[in-house]
Amino acid sequence: MTAQEQAEQWQRWGAEDARKWIAVPAADDDKYSRGVLGVLTGSSRFPGAAVLGVEAAVRTGVGMVRYLGAGTPTRLVMQRRPEIVTAGGRVQAWLAGSGMDAASRTSRESARIRSALAEGVPAVLDAGALELVGEASGALVITPHFRELSVALGGAGTDVDASSIAADPAGWAVRAAETLGVTVLLKGHTTFVASPGGRRLSSSTGPSWLATAGSGDVLGGILGALVATHADAIARDPETLAALAATAATLHGLAADRASAGGPIAALDIAETLPSTIAALLAG
Repeated sequence: MTAQEQAEQWQRWGAEDARKWIAVPAADDDKYSRGVLGVLTGSSRFPGAAVLGVEAAVRTGVGMVRYLGAGTPTRLVMQRRPEIVTAGGRVQAWLAGSGMDAASRTSRESARIRSALAEGVPAVLDAGALELVGEASGALVITPHFRELSVALGGAGTDVDASSIAADPAGWAVRAAETLGVTVLLKGHTTFVASPGGRRLSSSTGPSWLATAGSGDVLGGILGALVATHADAIARDPETLAALAATAATLHGLAADRASAGGPIAALDIAETLPSTIAALLAG
């Protein structure tokens, strides 16, 4: 297959597509009907990832966030967002793994993630929990960069290095979705989303300033919120995850454009700009 033929298989996902997947609450909605997102992110080494992901989820639009991480991240999350709930309970979706490292995760953190993945609700799995991809009983989307995808595929018996993935990100996103049996959002200047059922979506919004520490944690929070607000649609059709993943990548890029205005940005800037970005998107 030529590069041109391969490119034609991918649907470019932009603002018009993303607009359809923003859940606008109705007058009779409450915090539960708007979606509850459970979050297991951050660690003593990388506590900021929890703050960034939770901030992004709240600002994308979700009824409630339950944060059930470690002590230090919990304190930082509560200082930033006092409305966050730190008690367990029912959720519509899970976000796990951001700001963690598989080698240094505590047994308690690992047990919590495994328990969450076993609930059968849709989940977003990132960074330091990708080796648990095979333990999910519900619909799953993973959000690796090139090196993380290399590790995840290696655990499934496919040896490939990050440089090979970088040379053909579209092709490897497809191979990963087929090999792992989950929806794959492969991060990069162009984000490629591939599903086991054959959906092929790409998003290339956002400035080059977007390549900054914590940006991926913000993306995870955006996607987690979208998944929680569309849990019923995912239950009817797991392929919905691909559209939500591409929408998250597009929102991420549009918010970064708005925050940057041509200059440098930090990850928290992207999260803080999400409400105005979504408002502009809905206004057309």
